[in-house]
Amino acid sequence: MVQRPQRSAEDELSKLSFEDILQRLSVVVKQLEDGEIPLEQALLTFEQGIALSRMGGKRLDEAERRIEVLLRDENGVQTRPLEESDDE
Repeated sequence: MVQRPQRSAEDELSKLSFEDILQRLSVVVKQLEDGEIPLEQALLTFEQGIALSRMGGKRLDEAERRIEVLLRDENGVQTRPLEESDDE
């Protein structure tokens, strides 16, 4: 079996929208939960799921950083926290 280079797979994932990543991840989870695919295919599918999960997490981290920048005032102070405080 010829495996595609890891870099091209990452490049392909980086072009997906966050919503597309979630949709593909949902398909992967369903395939694995169904348990109808052979072990080797299940392992490849699991690897795809891990890659999708990591890319989705990366997208969320990037979005959080953008929000933090947008919430800073002219003095560089964040105008409100992103996370709820314990006293709310």
